Amino acid sequence: MEKLPQHDTALLPSLRKGDRRAYATLVELYYVELCRYAANLSRDAYKAEDIVQNVLIRLWEKRERLHPELDLKRYLYRAVYNEFVDQYRKEMATTALEKKYIEELDAYLEKEDPERIERLMEIVHREIDRLPAKCRETFLLSRKEGLTYGEIAEHMGVSVKTVETQMTKAFALLREKVGEKLQSLLFLLFGGQGSVVL
Repeated sequence: MEKLPQHDTALLPSLRKGDRRAYATLVELYYVELCRYAANLSRDAYKAEDIVQNVLIRLWEKRERLHPELDLKRYLYRAVYNEFVDQYRKEMATTALEKKYIEELDAYLEKEDPERIERLMEIVHREIDRLPAKCRETFLLSRKEGLTYGEIAEHMGVSVKTVETQMTKAFALLREKVGEKLQSLLFLLFGGQGSVVL
């Protein structure tokens, strides 16, 4: 049996015709990296697999309607992001500020290369790990745990002013490494927790 080509532009015609081998090859090519991307978004490996499986099932269901010149990889990354946002919206009532960030993210992701976004997210993770210990703890309590500055101050036994100083320092260090897209990337990583960027 002839082996199918290992790149999506060649797979697309076969996929649109309902070739199950093309679909299996596509899954083999992208499942792991899409799960990694979804896990970066959701911070939950099990939820990430659900997101990717939903996207791949829908891709198969609408295979005949796929545009002949579709960039499959970009489409899949975008679909994973959309599925994440849909689940996020269902799970919690989004605030006006969160809706604003989601809209900004939509515009950002529409024109940005998915692999570059993933690389930037990995950089953010790495740079958070490299923050000074107290600075990192303060930052994660705010962004990951969603605590207010007052709650963080009480938890750490410091003043609110100290918390503000540590957060300002953390944002300055991260923005230096990542640039102006920091807020969008932090929203991808942590959702709407601690939305204010100083």
